[in-house]
Amino acid sequence: MKNPIEFDDETIQVLFGAEAAEDEDPERLKEYYFKSETYRNIVSDLPLRIIVGHKGIGKSALITIAIQEDLDKGRLPILIQPNDIAKLSTDSPDFLQNINNWKEGLNAIIASKALTSMGMEGSPIPSDLKIVGKLAHFLVETIKPLKDKLVDTEPVKKLLVNNFLNSSEINVYIDDLDRGWEGKKGDISKISALLNAIRDINNENKNIRFKIALRSDVYFLVRTSDESTDKTESAVVWYSWTNHEIFALLVKRIETFFGRKPQEATLIAKRQQQLAKYLETIMESRFNGRGRWQDIPMHQVLMSLIRKRPRDLVKLCTLAAKNAHKRKSNIIQSIDFQNIFEDYSQGRVQDTINEYRSELPDIERLIMGMKPTKRGKDAASGYTYSTDTLIKKISNICEQGAFKFKDNQIRTPKELANFLYKINFLTARKEMPNGEIIRKYFEENRYISGKFADFGFEWEVHPAYRWALQPDNINDIFNDLQLTSDDSSNL
Repeated sequence: MKNPIEFDDETIQVLFGAEAAEDEDPERLKEYYFKSETYRNIVSDLPLRIIVGHKGIGKSALITIAIQEDLDKGRLPILIQPNDIAKLSTDSPDFLQNINNWKEGLNAIIASKALTSMGMEGSPIPSDLKIVGKLAHFLVETIKPLKDKLVDTEPVKKLLVNNFLNSSEINVYIDDLDRGWEGKKGDISKISALLNAIRDINNENKNIRFKIALRSDVYFLVRTSDESTDKTESAVVWYSWTNHEIFALLVKRIETFFGRKPQEATLIAKRQQQLAKYLETIMESRFNGRGRWQDIPMHQVLMSLIRKRPRDLVKLCTLAAKNAHKRKSNIIQSIDFQNIFEDYSQGRVQDTINEYRSELPDIERLIMGMKPTKRGKDAASGYTYSTDTLIKKISNICEQGAFKFKDNQIRTPKELANFLYKINFLTARKEMPNGEIIRKYFEENRYISGKFADFGFEWEVHPAYRWALQPDNINDIFNDLQLTSDDSSNL
């Protein structure tokens, strides 16, 4: 079944979605959003959920959908972003004072936003509210006598008021905390103080729940630098996707674009070969490549080149669709992907450098130093390492100059290898007797690389980076890269 479309910029964004959730049309986001098991875990009625995941994994999209779902149910959501709390954090050496500053500020912000949401903006907030656990009580007592004056307000606000007076429930969402993050001791202390303040507010107001989004490297540094974070570890939800879930998400986007309404459970239950049929409305079903890429299912190419991040798939498909538009084609073909692989790869390298430069200022030299030195039939091994050969490779890079993180401490090759695994530049790789390749990401197994002990895994530079590292010998990538298997292992 074909539905010819023109891949202009507006159509591409509606079809594949915006790269950032805040740039997405809310109604379109609701149409295609895929509520995974992780989503249900995060929106559960627990006092604290810390959403941890890489940039581009969908943390902001999740919060956007959760807020809309709260409003649909008449539950009060409060969104707090960096500009709301910019003046709250201090560099005081007194950690307890920092916690108190966060408590005071958060209570005042939540109270102000809650009253505004219910049509009572401008209501005075008493000073003792900032330090005494009376937030929910204050809001109820403020709203109750004004309830009758809300007769003419819109139905959404009336529903919020009535439900809040019955339950005193508020869901507080805090997003984009990694904005301006540099990995310094002061940055770590601020996040730690914030988490402690939230725990205190939770204890004082049982019906106020917090959902906080943190980039994985931010949480990792805070968790390993501050022993007090063990008290919040049980609240952490590592946000991750399987390739199968991302594939089903792509199918849902395509189907809803054409006005159809597929059920998530139905899509996720299908094998990848079955899901692949839905792609035929917009792209070729098989990839006309070279080497190991000759005549393979198109979805295997897509799934192999994304780092289990939905944003990667948006970028990959968007670039290919733009190339198809230049050719005046209403179907995305193999040539469109081949023409954009290098741009896509360079973009992922630059994204990684931008994302983690605050933690390792010289990250670009480390990544570009991983360029393979072997050629010809041995080129594939230039991207795959045993633990010993990986450490040797990084040691050779270190000979050109030591690497220091923001703490100014020189890092060993093993620590740098662990860092490359943590940021998804490297994946753990094991070839099974039947020829299947198993790949593990940091979010799936954070202990494989702990001391880089031998768990039977090798290490592999993720395919998304290879065109940027080897632009002068691209044919080797087609000839040697073994793509993700097409089976039911991701179900």
